[in-house]
Amino acid sequence: MVESRRAATTPYAVIVRTALAVISASLGAVLALWGAIAVRMARRVVTPAARVPDCRILELDTSSQTITLTRTPDTELAGRYGLFTAGTEGYLKLGSVLSETSVAVKRKLLTHVGPQSRIVRDAAFSGWYYQRPEELHLPFTPELVGSALGPCPAWLFPAGDGDVWVIQVHGRGAARAECLRAVPVFHALGITSLVVSYRNDGEAPRSRSGRYMLGATEWRDVDAALGFARRRGAKRVIVMGWSMGGAISLQLALNSAHRDLIVGLILDSPVVDWRIVLDYQARLVKLPAPVTRLAITILGADWATALTGAGAAIPFRRLDVLARSAELHHPILILHSDDDGFVPSDASHDLVVARPDIVELDVFSVARHTKLWNYDQERWTSRITRWLTERGFVTETATEDR
Repeated sequence: MVESRRAATTPYAVIVRTALAVISASLGAVLALWGAIAVRMARRVVTPAARVPDCRILELDTSSQTITLTRTPDTELAGRYGLFTAGTEGYLKLGSVLSETSVAVKRKLLTHVGPQSRIVRDAAFSGWYYQRPEELHLPFTPELVGSALGPCPAWLFPAGDGDVWVIQVHGRGAARAECLRAVPVFHALGITSLVVSYRNDGEAPRSRSGRYMLGATEWRDVDAALGFARRRGAKRVIVMGWSMGGAISLQLALNSAHRDLIVGLILDSPVVDWRIVLDYQARLVKLPAPVTRLAITILGADWATALTGAGAAIPFRRLDVLARSAELHHPILILHSDDDGFVPSDASHDLVVARPDIVELDVFSVARHTKLWNYDQERWTSRITRWLTERGFVTETATEDR
């Protein structure tokens, strides 16, 4: 009787065990895949990014000096921009939108392109606009700022009596040229501009790992620039950061030995909390939330530095300026678009709520990431000018002279 019962239940037990084995194997495969994706995501976050095409040139009309691009949320924006290309032209300046369809945008060319030019179709849309300091037609000198890793190239644009300086810090995957469009604004107000580079950005020295630390170490190179400014006679310094440069600027304000020299921060599309940014970007590409959490865990773990290639764990808590908002003491002006598309403005809004006594936020819409100057140069310029004037960083006379 017992033997027959065993015989009856054995096939069922085999089916159950087989099903469990299949489920376990499938779950293991999913977890392994998620782990691999998380590691890949973590590595991409800290690896200096190469510029990748994000649009295509559909038509280049050299007779009318117009260019037609595939329509994207960036290429359809009003204003002046740049376009990284390949072929006989490496960079083109673009003017206003002339016409548009559901799939294409025609813009005015502000860089003359001859009929013999040959340009590759794939291109990268840019908010830089200016690519070289000579294009500003302002006096400047190339400088080297000594840092712990070696000399970091910088551009110095003297203005006024030299007492008030602005140090500009570019963003992730960018270079000093990103900051050039702001230099004329400060120059007109009599403020000297120092446009700096920092480790692993392709211009400054490379760290041992060659990876970004998302502001946790890069601020030290900008701190060296503060010391440079002090030695050159600066009495008051405004720090301006773009995107990841905003995260670096905030770490500088929290940690610098030269904090007494800083009188304010101007942040364009800044990273205030990296975890919010990484979560947002992961959702854009529809990554499961557990993958994002695992990637952030990997980035923040000492044991995983061999996987990411980073020299150390990313200290996300130390980089979370929202959590450290009580430690901020300098007045801050944030300019951010609610339609940023890369660094969400949520943390910028939250920082105003946390510190309304020192933080002001000018909210744009449609302007996208670090393209606020391009989209509405007049508003961008007047807001910065008003903020600087209200705090006595420039005189009313200097403002009127503009």
